[in-house]
Amino acid sequence: MTSRHHDPVDYYLRLDDEEIHLNPHIGSHIKLSYSGKITCVNCERVTKKSFSQGYCYPCFKKLAQCDLCLVSPERCHFEAGTCRDEEFAKSFCMSQHLVYLANSSGIKVGITRQENLPTRWIDQGAAQALPILAVETRLQSGLVEVACKNHVSDKTHWQRMLKSEPDKVNLLEVRDELLREISADLDTLRDRYGSLAIQPLPTAEVQTFNFPVQQYPAKVASLNFDKTPVVEGMLEGIKGQYLILDIGVINLRKFTSYEVEFTSLDDQNAATSQLPLL
Repeated sequence: MTSRHHDPVDYYLRLDDEEIHLNPHIGSHIKLSYSGKITCVNCERVTKKSFSQGYCYPCFKKLAQCDLCLVSPERCHFEAGTCRDEEFAKSFCMSQHLVYLANSSGIKVGITRQENLPTRWIDQGAAQALPILAVETRLQSGLVEVACKNHVSDKTHWQRMLKSEPDKVNLLEVRDELLREISADLDTLRDRYGSLAIQPLPTAEVQTFNFPVQQYPAKVASLNFDKTPVVEGMLEGIKGQYLILDIGVINLRKFTSYEVEFTSLDDQNAATSQLPLL
């Protein structure tokens, strides 16, 4: 599922040769039918199980983009000479990353690359977001994030995020306070990696996001294609990578590479889709 930053956010489901604009289907009954087929997003082999959002097990074990350091960048082992793919690391991990604050289920800190914005924030269901630091490498940004985690969360509480909109906060004030709290940690990292390794972003502006939700659920029940191959109900909204139905919520990102048929029961138009890696 892809998104575009409009007001509200526009969502699209990628099909074999087209995209379905999902926003017009909010308020309608839809059906998602999983065929039982999973195709690895890397090697395209059919696999019985998806690993790391769309990979077969052999690719999951060998690809650098599936390594643990991708979700825990402070555990980068490139300098130890044990990286799975040095060329991938040089192009991805050795590039500039941004440390940001986002308000989804509350204030959280995260890291990403510039080209992933604002999609990264939309995928997290953030109502507000603000980049606060530009950092030379992924490892260094992970170390900054570790310092920040002593003061703000690094997690999105997805159930809370799907129940309501978060209270608006002044992210500029939160940023300034956080940078004061981690100033000693930043000085230590600059001594280690160089004075230009971590740069503040004082002119960055807060971005806001409005999600197409008609009604938030009072209780969040998670739906799963592996347990329930056919998911059918009224689409009440979309937030993050979740479809909000009157019977529960489903995280489409989790089921990347699953072959799924989408049907709008109001117009009986159906199409088959392999949910792509975003």
